[in-house]
Amino acid sequence: MSMRMGGTGVGQTGGGRTGVDPASLALLRSYWHELRLRAEGELPRRGDIDPRRIEEALSCAFLAERIAPGMARFRLAGMHLADLMGIDVRGIPISTLFDVDSRERLASVVARVLTGPGVGEVWLGSPASLGRAALTGRLLLLPLRPEGSQPLIFGCLVTDGAIGRAPRRLTILRSAVDMVDAQPAERPGPRLRLRLPDFGAAGLEPPPPPPRAAPGRKHLRLVKG
Repeated sequence: MSMRMGGTGVGQTGGGRTGVDPASLALLRSYWHELRLRAEGELPRRGDIDPRRIEEALSCAFLAERIAPGMARFRLAGMHLADLMGIDVRGIPISTLFDVDSRERLASVVARVLTGPGVGEVWLGSPASLGRAALTGRLLLLPLRPEGSQPLIFGCLVTDGAIGRAPRRLTILRSAVDMVDAQPAERPGPRLRLRLPDFGAAGLEPPPPPPRAAPGRKHLRLVKG
């Protein structure tokens, strides 16, 4: 099934919009690991994703494609990302959501996620300003199997607090990338049986005693010197 996000991708107006449940991060991470298990350790494909399995997280989920080393742009995105920016984010770089000082650090995380590959997690903040309350958030970046030569990221961005006046620019507080093994788990080969010569019980028996002389009268023989 192809992956589609709900809504038009255009943010709403008004300052009452709030963040989304951080449980969405756990849902996407768990589903991604499930897809890896089905693929015997390989990275999941985009076509493997069933939106019905992550319905509760679609508003903050996204699919991004690499456009340069350390840079990726949104191909699909949920409504929450549009609310943060105040515009449809499809086709724009992920870095647009971040302040200038955080973009180089974001590029490092994106590069490691795609080349590792690795699972990236970024802790975010956005300070209060005119018409904007302080925000905190987290970004999850999950690598997908490339489409041809096009590396892909399956991700999720959640925030806590009223969004207020868009656009919001995010600051990276800290980040982590956990490398994953994208190769299928090695399967044990067929067990080989080594045939040895027959060393059974018969071969372990003691040798038979020498033949005994036929019974009869014993004789003494006189030898002259």
